[in-house]
Amino acid sequence: MRARHFLSMNLLCVLAFATQCSFGGEVTLKRVPNGGIQPQVIVDTKGVVHLIYYTGDPAGGDIFYVQSKDNGATFSPALNVNSQSGSAIAMGNIRGAHIALGKNGRLHVAWMGSNTAEPRGPNKESPMLYTRMNEEGTAFEVQRNIISTHYGLDGGGTVAADSTGRVYVFWHGMGDVKGEDHRLVWVSRSSDDGKTFAAEVPATSEKTGACGCCGMNAVADANGNVFVLYRAAGEKVNRDMILLASHDKGATFGGQKLDSWNATMCPMSTSSVFATEKETVIGWENKGQVYFGKLGSNTKTVTPTAATGQGRERKHPSVASNAAGETLFVWTEGMGWAKGGNLSWQVYDKNGLPTQKGNERGVPKWSLVAGFARADGGFTILY
Repeated sequence: MRARHFLSMNLLCVLAFATQCSFGGEVTLKRVPNGGIQPQVIVDTKGVVHLIYYTGDPAGGDIFYVQSKDNGATFSPALNVNSQSGSAIAMGNIRGAHIALGKNGRLHVAWMGSNTAEPRGPNKESPMLYTRMNEEGTAFEVQRNIISTHYGLDGGGTVAADSTGRVYVFWHGMGDVKGEDHRLVWVSRSSDDGKTFAAEVPATSEKTGACGCCGMNAVADANGNVFVLYRAAGEKVNRDMILLASHDKGATFGGQKLDSWNATMCPMSTSSVFATEKETVIGWENKGQVYFGKLGSNTKTVTPTAATGQGRERKHPSVASNAAGETLFVWTEGMGWAKGGNLSWQVYDKNGLPTQKGNERGVPKWSLVAGFARADGGFTILY
């Protein structure tokens, strides 16, 4: 964080929050290495920061992976994630790659294929692509298409993995009836750390539809619980945010509606989900505002907290938390189709009280923002 942000927030704390404020570590902002966009980041139990990002033509580019062993101060040389050049896509901000950390620290990556990605569906449909790090940790395996029969990708998909070797690839695609109000969330499961995947099945039997060009996000926590966020499309106008939760290691999912949003057009929204041993934090957007909420491993209700202050076109939230129970909440403002914008962020203490905030210009078009907790208790925001 720049010094002016820290000093201004100390003053704001005195004026606005009095003795209720408590400060954690410093918040720093850093551009994605090598001019990349759409950062996705995860930190392992040893404190190693794992980062993937996108470069190239937004209609058909590449995913790269780097790691940092010094809390994000420096990063390793980049490795190609996708084995076919140009097989990823960045347009719309919602179709990019997602990362998960699995058994023995193995990395798993999934993304929607571009218009030139192979292999394609029987009617030239875009694939849902997946790869994992090899046994040696030196390269990613050849990408694979996870979809067996249920295509119709538009808003991309996501991946989750746990420490026992379970891997889940999710996407929303066509059901037996056409139309986004009949779209389903599909899940393909692996029990051998991503070596093989079973044919996809609906993650839930609830008839919510799925907003065609809205993104998804998922995570598996330390206890094997799996959480999935997606936007519904009931009757083509009920674009509610849905949280699916599984407490039987991904065998079955139950859903709850986090909010309501009535809209005839797709809002092209993204969401965020982050898990620690103690809690799961989720972030989502609704009608130009962004929210986050916390839930324990068996919690069935989420109390939303809205970003404070006045914002403009708030989108693409990202959440992270540290060992002290503080939450970093970061999002973009003013972004649109082929249009960059700015980022804003807030830190909340373990009691949910805001303690720090700031903003920065220069989020590139088609990009997202991502934050992570450092070993020193502070946070880093990548944009």
